[in-house]
Amino acid sequence: MAAPGSYVLILTIAEPTAIEVGALGTIEFDAGGYAYAGSAFGSGGLRRVERHRSLAVGDRTVQHWHIDYLLTHEQTTLYETVQYPHRDLECALSERLPGHRVAQFGASDCHCDSHLVWNEDVQSLSSGAIELIEK
Repeated sequence: MAAPGSYVLILTIAEPTAIEVGALGTIEFDAGGYAYAGSAFGSGGLRRVERHRSLAVGDRTVQHWHIDYLLTHEQTTLYETVQYPHRDLECALSERLPGHRVAQFGASDCHCDSHLVWNEDVQSLSSGAIELIEK
């Protein structure tokens, strides 16, 4: 069994695009970097990150969560993943990552505005996620 914990998926979207995101409907996404903060405290633990990677490369197609709609879109590339084993940081990460929040995305089970952050500079998202590990 994989350790439980939190994670950040860092994505890039090559060109501005509209993506249907389940019950949220169609969302317009700007080109640039996106960071999604998630948690994995169920029986599979951080193996959930592997599921996300499988979606990103097309090995899986079933979409359960908001992030799945981004991962399976042709304009999206999974840039990097950062994991925080044994730490419940999902909401704190989504609040501290540098950028603009995409309203309601990935936060249907908490009181956060969003768990998806957009930043024109994907590297600042990557650096921000890694720096948060050290704090």
